[in-house]
Amino acid sequence: MKSVYIETYGCQMNLSDTEIVQSLLVESGYKLTNSLLSADIILLNTCSVRENAERKIFERLKALSKVEKNDKNILVGVIGCMAERLREKLTKKNKIVSVIVGPDEYRKLPDILQKAFDGFIGYAVNLSPLETYDDIIPLRQSKISAFVSIMRGCNNFCSYCVVPYTRGRERSRSSVSILTELKRLVNNGYKEITFLGQNVNSYYDKSALFDFPELLANCSAIANGVRLRFITSHPKDLSKRLIEVIASSNNICKHLHLPVQSGSDRILKLMNRGYNSKSYIELINQIRTIIPEISITTDIITGFPTETLEDHEDTLELIKKIKFDGAFMFRYSAREGTKAYQYADDVPENEKIRRLNEIISVQQIISKGKNESEIGKIYDVLVEGKSKRDTNDWKGRTDNNKIVIFDNIKGLEIKEGDIVNVKILSASSATLKGKIITHK
Repeated sequence: MKSVYIETYGCQMNLSDTEIVQSLLVESGYKLTNSLLSADIILLNTCSVRENAERKIFERLKALSKVEKNDKNILVGVIGCMAERLREKLTKKNKIVSVIVGPDEYRKLPDILQKAFDGFIGYAVNLSPLETYDDIIPLRQSKISAFVSIMRGCNNFCSYCVVPYTRGRERSRSSVSILTELKRLVNNGYKEITFLGQNVNSYYDKSALFDFPELLANCSAIANGVRLRFITSHPKDLSKRLIEVIASSNNICKHLHLPVQSGSDRILKLMNRGYNSKSYIELINQIRTIIPEISITTDIITGFPTETLEDHEDTLELIKKIKFDGAFMFRYSAREGTKAYQYADDVPENEKIRRLNEIISVQQIISKGKNESEIGKIYDVLVEGKSKRDTNDWKGRTDNNKIVIFDNIKGLEIKEGDIVNVKILSASSATLKGKIITHK
């Protein structure tokens, strides 16, 4: 029985895909291992969304070449988005790579691995208009939180984004398969379920005539007492009906991740985002009017081609006006094959870094202020495990996606998956700190 070690890079969708791959491999007679040194097969599940993500993989492959040099029987494979995008480059630059499998070809992976042991280089990188893996039960590591992929691919073709090219066009799982999986997770005692999609707002089951708000409402009714989350939402597709479903449901978490990317209308048009800063702000105001307690996070790209200082200032102004609870902030990196790759990458790297640091500085001040406003409040916190910084403390998450660090009360037995009432005592830009009031 061959043992497989998998490293996962990138987004939650990749984490979910790894669980699908694990299920397929175990079903085919392979054994999973958490030890790289005891593995017969090493698989890297990769991300291509930014240049730095791909650089990490090439660096990792260099390191793995030393492992392979000491044991010629080890097989190394690259799966996921980078396999789809850089198939030839991966094998030309890295002779240790003998398996290249894209996100829509995981069903072929067990057979390809076997052929690779027979001395063949295995390729499977075709994109599928139909594949959703909805018949596969993922092999999950956590018994508390679960990802449920409700759709794959993307039709938006934002000018900077490789996703439509690495994951194909948009297709939705049947609502029946999603509800069946949800019921199974609820029956197995899961406490938190996150629905995944490149743009969950455009989910649609044609056979059942289910859109995302209806799917979410049905899931909420089935999973009473279980926290439901979802990512990611595209601003142009987020409907008032979805906002109302979130507001009316006790178990749908009051948090939205709504990538804005830029505050400049000119840059948003070049990005092909489908909205402008005014419509985005109006949407945020509508959300906060209907759900006052909601937390809103975002993504921001700085240094996009032709971005001027005025465009940058527009982004800073939008950040200050909206006051996001948190943000993922990046400097632009050109992705070959996208429309933006045709544009001159004309913002100097040092200027991209300067602008990014300015954005980060402004957002950290806002995040700290938002978190400090939570001091004195009491939250239900889902315990996720021990704090990495201090194992005497616990870490958990509020309904509105705030990370909380808290210590234990002497004599109180706490474990992962528990819900505890925590009073917030202090805050930084990234976390809340508190003490347990009661244990549910």
